[in-house]
Amino acid sequence: MVACPARRSSSPTSIRNCLDAVAAASSRRSLAYREELSARTIGGWKPPLRGTHIEKVIDLTQGTIKFGSFIAVDHVDLVVGKGEVFGLLGPNGSGKTTLIRAFCGLIPFASGHAEVFGKDVSKEAEAVRREIGYMSQKFSLYQDLTARENMDFYTGIYGLSKEEANRRKDELIELTGISPYLDRVAGKLSGGWKQRLAMVCALLHSPRLVFLDEPTAGVDPVARRDLWDLLFRLAAQGITLFVTTHYMDEAERCARVGYIYLGKMLTLGTPAELKLMEAVNPPGTKRWEIVAPNSTTIFTSLLRTPGVRDVTMFGLTLHALVEDHLQPRDLGLEGPGFDVHPAEPSLEDVFVTLSKQQDALRAEGERKAGVG
Repeated sequence: MVACPARRSSSPTSIRNCLDAVAAASSRRSLAYREELSARTIGGWKPPLRGTHIEKVIDLTQGTIKFGSFIAVDHVDLVVGKGEVFGLLGPNGSGKTTLIRAFCGLIPFASGHAEVFGKDVSKEAEAVRREIGYMSQKFSLYQDLTARENMDFYTGIYGLSKEEANRRKDELIELTGISPYLDRVAGKLSGGWKQRLAMVCALLHSPRLVFLDEPTAGVDPVARRDLWDLLFRLAAQGITLFVTTHYMDEAERCARVGYIYLGKMLTLGTPAELKLMEAVNPPGTKRWEIVAPNSTTIFTSLLRTPGVRDVTMFGLTLHALVEDHLQPRDLGLEGPGFDVHPAEPSLEDVFVTLSKQQDALRAEGERKAGVG
């Protein structure tokens, strides 16, 4: 990983250099992964991806997407392998949906090269679309049709024969458990069952790659977990899943995660790799999980304490990044009801750290523009 200490005293220039290094490292890792996939396919060595044979499902090199002069996606490198559950995270407006739409051949790449299943997306978009499924952020099926009628409509759109359509519907009804709701109008389904219906319709034509754009937004926790169990069953069948989400627990479930911010892929790797980034673990610091009898009061106090780099609340506990020389007694964290022990960074720590660094750069740019 790239050394990038995220200290409060860091200057905007050092932060910019740090982020450039992180983005460059992400690009190098993606390139190395692409080369490694080719080498492993030839040599027969199996990487830690599902399946016994490696296939590059998505292969993007320096992908850039523009709307006029606005750069929505900026020189992104990305490789996704067969059967992988890949998660793409980023704030709203960061380019997640735009990138998915480009992979689907719905909008063009301004530069770079993108392949899906070895097909050039810019030249063979129709062939690519026959191989993929897509669940959009917003429920996009016909609200006034029943679940069964929506399925029938999409089997016709996909051009499936009657026999194949019936077979796929039966398979997916059993897979998703949607049978009790087949004759219910789609608009009256709960959020979780709407998502299952949308999943069925996206899978009717047996795609090998499925894009899921925030599939669990607005869905209750039980339905979210059930949907992820369904996704893993699909991945076990060799279907590749490309998921965007804002939920950190969902990101933890992915084999690899990318973080895109303002169109740039800032980091890419397994959840474990991202938590080891030096930007998240600055030299000379340590992380604590703190249980305190009055956690909100302690939280407010720690925010003003020298040597405490960061602190946030997690329920009734606190997570703090503090300088190595500090001990619990130095911060008044000893006594009845207190429990302080080492903690590992979370993916939330990773993405919040990178976002704050980017926000610092943006603020510096706005300040300079105002001065100029």
